[in-house]
Amino acid sequence: MATSKLQALWNHPAGPKTIHFWAPTFKWGISIANIADFAKPPEKISLPQQIAVTATGLIWSRYSLVITPKNWNLFSVNVAMAGTGIYQLSRKIRHDYFNEEEQPVVAKEG
Repeated sequence: MATSKLQALWNHPAGPKTIHFWAPTFKWGISIANIADFAKPPEKISLPQQIAVTATGLIWSRYSLVITPKNWNLFSVNVAMAGTGIYQLSRKIRHDYFNEEEQPVVAKEG
């Protein structure tokens, strides 16, 4: 039984014998790098880069479900990209717009 499932995966139109398997597999590197950047200070996060990561993840997640054959590896990597991008964007926006610690204090002369 396990052999037949492995053989089905191997011979699948989006299986390891095709670029449809390997391109999304290597794309996981982007999501892993984004997860590693969770430790990066928010002021070092690139807003345009994270917008691009999020948009790419959202657009290609949808596309991966409408193509034939459905490419679940492509879908999952793009969901991960969108998720990590949204998290990084939220960190950057919270730091830039809602951080009260760095607000200049105006001294009143009395």
